[in-house]
Amino acid sequence: MSDEWNRLSARMLAVHPVQEVVRLLPVLIGVLFIGRGGQGQIWSLVGLGLAIAAGLLRWFTTTYQITGDHVRVRRGLLSRKELSVPRDRIRTVDLTSRPLQRILGLSRVVIGTGRADRMGSEGVTLDALATADAARLREELLHRRTEHAEGLVDVLAELQPSWVRFGPFTLSGIAAIGVVVGSLANLLNEVRLDEDDFGMVESFLGRMASAPVWVLVIGLLVLTVVLVSVLSVIAYVLAFWNFRLARGEGVLRVTRGLLTTRQTTIELRRLRGAEISEPLLLRAARGARCSAITTGLRGEHSSSVLLPPAPRAVAHRVASDVLGDAAVVSEELTGHGSRAHLRRHTRALLFAAAVTGLLAVLWWLADWPAWPWQVALVLFPAGALLAEDRYRNLGHALTNGKVVFRSGSLIRRRQVLSTEGVIGWVFHRSFFQRRAGLLSLTATTAAGRQHYTGIDVPAAEAIALTDAAEPGLLEPFLIRR
Repeated sequence: MSDEWNRLSARMLAVHPVQEVVRLLPVLIGVLFIGRGGQGQIWSLVGLGLAIAAGLLRWFTTTYQITGDHVRVRRGLLSRKELSVPRDRIRTVDLTSRPLQRILGLSRVVIGTGRADRMGSEGVTLDALATADAARLREELLHRRTEHAEGLVDVLAELQPSWVRFGPFTLSGIAAIGVVVGSLANLLNEVRLDEDDFGMVESFLGRMASAPVWVLVIGLLVLTVVLVSVLSVIAYVLAFWNFRLARGEGVLRVTRGLLTTRQTTIELRRLRGAEISEPLLLRAARGARCSAITTGLRGEHSSSVLLPPAPRAVAHRVASDVLGDAAVVSEELTGHGSRAHLRRHTRALLFAAAVTGLLAVLWWLADWPAWPWQVALVLFPAGALLAEDRYRNLGHALTNGKVVFRSGSLIRRRQVLSTEGVIGWVFHRSFFQRRAGLLSLTATTAAGRQHYTGIDVPAAEAIALTDAAEPGLLEPFLIRR
């Protein structure tokens, strides 16, 4: 620790130019094909030279300083920018190594702060330092000794090859398909290939057009399911291979990644709870995710991951180990009663009736085909099933100084929040909730999403839970009879 301004590792001179070239690759390819004669090649070489120069300039114009109170980073040549972060605002320190950086023994350091995370930025980034220097900087900023030196590593979870089966149920392949299709469309638009080059494709499409509609629909669905499943598994392996969750002296450390490795360190003193989320497809496969509710990290931030999609029992075990309390994930929750049950079904019924009625009116008055409103009749049984599932997933509890909320159907969430991290309680009551004697109880906190809500809780139970969590807090507002 000193007041000197330091540069990033000189080995980044071999990385920054490559990054700039990859970033501008679609433009360079477009210029190469669009240009007439040899002009395309000339302009492509000019663009390549500018990209390399920009990469070199990033290293020469970036410096950083670590003092006892602040971390500062300076960037830019013509427009000089300095970013300064107080050290007491540091929440996490992530080490990330892309493939080329791993070869060169480098790590990208991302210093996370609560303010930066809420604004959607990454925080202070040093891209990149020597891996050993990055590790020492992480320990210095978090005021912790290295776990390996102290021998205090407690491994809570490690990736098992069988967990890859949960990849297709995350549907992450859909995003990958979108990226691939968008990139190909942009590339074809830039290259402007001749239509005659697609003769084989046109012939194939012509044969497909002559097939029955039901064959096309089934074939497209099967192709989509297979493609999404394969890409989802690939995305799972790339993101979570070599996953390891360990607990050391006052910290949790998560390591993951195949090509790009990432190490995230979370201080236990900033941990306020945990969340177990189960998207519908993942729940059907008896899987779940687990993330930390940490001061300064917004909900489901990539730095808050404690467990990738894995068996539900493992997610429960990890949450109980991290929180030091098995009851918060295993104890039966208090249901929300018959009025909450009726409210779920009423809303589903009204939605189905509104959609079906609108389509029926359009069929009657605007000469629309009859099949839309006939298909919409499926909303009635589907809505009833969804409403029943949503009701069964409602629940709350107060256990060992921790408040627990559960809700959701398409994504069921069990949120465990320490009452020590709660900074306020908010009662929401709509007109219809007042008539039903229900309310939504929200616990506000500086951690995670900053608010966690129990939906449609009976009013008396919500008041009792709040009073038990914070004795005497509601006393001035209660009317005693």
